[in-house]
Amino acid sequence: MLEKGNKNKMLKLLPELHEAAFSTIDCLECGNCCKNYSPRFKQPDIRRIAKTLRMKEGDFTQQYLRLDEENDYVVKQSPCPFLGADNYCSIYEDRPSDCRRYPYTDEDVLLKRVPLTLKNATSCPAVFTVLTALMKEVQ
Repeated sequence: MLEKGNKNKMLKLLPELHEAAFSTIDCLECGNCCKNYSPRFKQPDIRRIAKTLRMKEGDFTQQYLRLDEENDYVVKQSPCPFLGADNYCSIYEDRPSDCRRYPYTDEDVLLKRVPLTLKNATSCPAVFTVLTALMKEVQ
């Protein structure tokens, strides 16, 4: 459905479906994204977070990050070392851009990267909710 459906129609629906999902879902009650996955840490993210933590960029990278199979920096461990027991992020204001955008339910990423979307739907209630509503709307 995501690959063959009317992309323009689906894109127009996403903002409303996103808002509806997040009116009932509280990320702080879940935290699955931070418990199971790592965002990519791009150079601006590393620079900003290292500065916030008053660390040298190299020290930050060495302590917290590793290169994955796609040559992207990701956290060394799961759950994310910045996730607290209360599901609050200790670097929330400076979090990586991937974290700011996740779960991409109001972006074209939802339609362009179908395998990622389906993977996210297995752990993120918001993605599952948006996809379910989207399927009802476009049938």
